[in-house]
Amino acid sequence: MSLLAEKAPARTYAAHAKPWWQRTLMTRDSAIIALLVVVWTYASIAILNFSDPITVYFLVLDIAPILLIALPMTLIIITGEIDLSVASVVGLSSVLFGVVHREGLPVAVAMVLALLACAVAGALNGVLVTRYGLPSLAVTIGTMALFRGIAVGALGTTAITDWPDAWGDLVQARIGGSQIPLMTIPLVVLIVVFAVVLHFTPFGRGIFAAGLSKDAARFSGVNVDRTKLILFTLSGLISGLAGIYFTLRYGSARGDNATGMELQVIAAVLLGGVSIFGGRGAIPGVIAGVVLIGTIGSALRLDGLSANLIQIITGVLLIAAVIAASVLGWTGRIVGTHRLPKERGEQSSDEPSSKKSE
Repeated sequence: MSLLAEKAPARTYAAHAKPWWQRTLMTRDSAIIALLVVVWTYASIAILNFSDPITVYFLVLDIAPILLIALPMTLIIITGEIDLSVASVVGLSSVLFGVVHREGLPVAVAMVLALLACAVAGALNGVLVTRYGLPSLAVTIGTMALFRGIAVGALGTTAITDWPDAWGDLVQARIGGSQIPLMTIPLVVLIVVFAVVLHFTPFGRGIFAAGLSKDAARFSGVNVDRTKLILFTLSGLISGLAGIYFTLRYGSARGDNATGMELQVIAAVLLGGVSIFGGRGAIPGVIAGVVLIGTIGSALRLDGLSANLIQIITGVLLIAAVIAASVLGWTGRIVGTHRLPKERGEQSSDEPSSKKSE
């Protein structure tokens, strides 16, 4: 009986889990945050005026629409889908906002109508993906062209520039006497809301489950189609909000506003550690990815480089993020494959000794 009591203790998850510091620091989120710190430090030392408070002020204003759209895009990509129409929805929102205001309605009413229209545009994507089972890549490529065509066709080459100064001043206002934009407050609130929803609610767990396996998620009680419809609708709504911000900041409603912004958004999300295959991602890494792309763009502009080079670097970062995700996934599978036989061997080697002791 005493020999049986001397048997090896049961194998538990806690006994084989990685240390907390390794789970916290050895992640893609931590890696992108560390890269951001390195790039920011280098730019502050090497590029004239980069560390000035006014540079930070304009950096926050520049990345605000990208950050807004990246929040719902993160949730959509985690489910295994994608929305390429976001920049076109920004342009559509800008045009609708401008046209409604030009017809004599108050700015606040024009905002609400533009947001409702963009939510409907996002819901259209969601219905086509969930109800009819169409691939989101094909659907949103089509609606990207559709929404941009409507926006450009409504105004042509003209722009609506008659906006009340008070609204433009509000968008670019500062907190007190600092160089921190007032826009930082609603941005932080939205970041917290999306982070809590994704990481600390049943709805967020359903998002991860849908990205890992739709069938398993359905068996677990997750309404996958409803979840995706909500996310696409939310993407349209937030993109519409970004379009209103874009219009008020630059004082111009145009159909070609935010052209190409979807590339920056997707690059930031993937660079922030969200898997293009779904099932993995976190809000902190995405925020770091957005700020990193904005920092690189700001530094290059201050250094006198062209916008074309910024686009090239953004594309390279997007490709690098996808390759890195694939390499890490392949490495993880290889490590897991080698570890499993080893653990089985340890267990089988324990069995004879325990039987012998019996």
